[in-house]
Amino acid sequence: MTQVVQRKNAFSRFFILLKQALKGENIDFTKGSIRRAVLLLAIPMMLEMMMESVFALVDLYFVGHLENSSFAVQTVGLTESVLTIIYSIAIGMSMAATAVVARRVGEKKPEAAARAGMQTILVAVAINTIFAIVGFIYATDILILMGSSEASAKFGTNFFRIMMGSSYVIMLLFLFNGIFRGAGNAAIAMKSLWIANICNIILCPIFINGLGPIPAFGLTGAAIATTLGRSIGVSYQLYNLFNGKGILKVVSAYFVPHWQQIKGIVKIAAPGIMQFVIASCSWIFLAQLVATTGGDEGSAGYQSALRIMMFFLLPAWGLSNAAATLVGQNLGAKQVARAEKSVFVTAKFNVIYMASITGITLLAADPIMWFFTNNTHVHDIAVEAIQILSIAFVFYGVGMVLINAFNGAGDTKTPTRINFFGFWLFQIPLAYILAKVVDLGPTGVFIAIPVSEMCISMAGVILFKRGKWKKVKV
Repeated sequence: MTQVVQRKNAFSRFFILLKQALKGENIDFTKGSIRRAVLLLAIPMMLEMMMESVFALVDLYFVGHLENSSFAVQTVGLTESVLTIIYSIAIGMSMAATAVVARRVGEKKPEAAARAGMQTILVAVAINTIFAIVGFIYATDILILMGSSEASAKFGTNFFRIMMGSSYVIMLLFLFNGIFRGAGNAAIAMKSLWIANICNIILCPIFINGLGPIPAFGLTGAAIATTLGRSIGVSYQLYNLFNGKGILKVVSAYFVPHWQQIKGIVKIAAPGIMQFVIASCSWIFLAQLVATTGGDEGSAGYQSALRIMMFFLLPAWGLSNAAATLVGQNLGAKQVARAEKSVFVTAKFNVIYMASITGITLLAADPIMWFFTNNTHVHDIAVEAIQILSIAFVFYGVGMVLINAFNGAGDTKTPTRINFFGFWLFQIPLAYILAKVVDLGPTGVFIAIPVSEMCISMAGVILFKRGKWKKVKV
């Protein structure tokens, strides 16, 4: 009887916590239970990232059933590979925003936090302009450079142009969510992606296949639907920034450039951007290597596998984002020991999650891929890739938490160095040797990824224990 009562009480406490996490209240994360703080942040952050991964899966499902599906899937995959540069800038800037906003909130300076957040937006939009213009003008050439055949590149040019031309929306979506996470309001970040995704799920089949007066745009329709969905999500974020109900109260004056503050933000963001550009360029090289050694179908299989993998990994990244917020706010409140303990608690949760996902991907890769493609060769390559990549999922989980902990402290240089050595000096040469010298083709690339990720995670553990991140000034 006592055990039954205890279970009921435990379930009751969990649902209260779940309701609070999803509602998005103004909470002081520098006090109280660390486990509770991690869960309050992690639940909406995991759901937020899960929604981001749904974008790719929705596109993959509808695009994978078009005529010339191998061309279409390859185009979506290669476009996403190029867009990772935009994602890198967006994530790097959002890391800077999270670090600065969290530190100011921890210091109980909400006005300074809001002003800093808006200055990061000015910097990000200025940087993004160049990439959007270049991507739009040279769409076909970039796809060919990435390893696409000329026929496949021409087929996907309009899709690529729309995605690159609308990359401002991607930038703002990431950046606003970084600001909300830094303020400790992960629920708004989550809701914005839920709204964007629901719109994308509804609009994708309409614009791809046509409905009533709306013609069938095919692959191009996927880009239109995704852009519209994300734009609606950004509109929701803007409403919450300007309604004056949260910790951050934004006014138009905060958008006037403050050069001293911009200089400080760039100082944090530059290595933050570089750490993700380094990783992104590695993924671009790997995508090109698979395309040249495995052909259009090999490339389509690899890109499909990456989307399935990201569906499972992005929630883990969301969970690890809790470490960034907690480290930033607790360092701002001068509670270094609490900041460090927050990282260990977050890492424990992420290891449990990733261990569970490993079992799912190893056992269910085959039926999962049949749902997304009816091309046997694409299916077989994707299954092989998923099963090899999933071997190191637990290491991915630990590495994510440590990277976010460094970034949340404002120590963006350490993860940049780790990524440089891990990706450029180890992963890329290893993938090239296995794929071309040993002649394993795409399989060699698949093997290089988990091997390098294990090494990167171990390096992160060693450097975290040295504790230099505790002394960084933001």
